Amino acid sequence: MNGRKTFTILMCAIVLIAATSGCSAPLSTREKGAGIGALGGAAAGGLIGTAVGHPGIGAAIGGTLGLGAGALIGDQLQGQQQTQYQQQQQIDQNQTELQRQRQQIDQLRRRQEY
Repeated sequence: MNGRKTFTILMCAIVLIAATSGCSAPLSTREKGAGIGALGGAAAGGLIGTAVGHPGIGAAIGGTLGLGAGALIGDQLQGQQQTQYQQQQQIDQNQTELQRQRQQIDQLRRRQEY
């Protein structure tokens, strides 16, 4: 097989795997990042590999490096999302407590009026 056919078959296989693996459950941010990184890395590696005559090897190396980089970036984003979620939970709790205290103050004011 020539380099273009190998590259095309490899890219089709990667897309097929990515499309079918996402059907079972929702993906986490880290998993999405890893998938995007792997696909992008494989595409870039395949193009570079084509330029030097080895698109399959280039795609495999690029996909592996992209997978690692995408997972790291996705993990960072997932950590930030978790931090934001926890901060929002704390804000919601504080607002609930403020509302409760305002109601108590209103009740005390009404008692003093009578």
